[in-house]
Amino acid sequence: MVFSGAKLALFLGRDLLVILRDDNVDIPYPGHWDLPGGGREGDETPAQCALRETYEEVGLQLRQQDLVWAREYSRPRGQVWFFAAHQPLALVDQIRFGSEGQSWKLMPPREYCTHPLAVPHFTIQLKDYLEEIET
Repeated sequence: MVFSGAKLALFLGRDLLVILRDDNVDIPYPGHWDLPGGGREGDETPAQCALRETYEEVGLQLRQQDLVWAREYSRPRGQVWFFAAHQPLALVDQIRFGSEGQSWKLMPPREYCTHPLAVPHFTIQLKDYLEEIET
């Protein structure tokens, strides 16, 4: 099935890399904490989409084999993919913040799941992943 985009729960050490979305009224969830990822370009695969967007947004060049979990979800705009990857905390030194968003930070994953400014459907998807790895 055709998909419209992909997101990545990127753990650096124990924490999650999150991006504060721009505060523009013409985008979904302005001023909310987001995860790397975005819309599909061309005929790229879901993994290629998530990895390209991660590189564009935070400058980290991950490989497909770094993705440890994947799940497809139905959203109003079509099918989307949610991935997870775990990398060493030292990768923080390689982050080069791109042109989208206001800032980035590391956040404990459970804090993200309850944060009032987290993108709501990403908290659900992240909880799915956390529940699966904790069982």
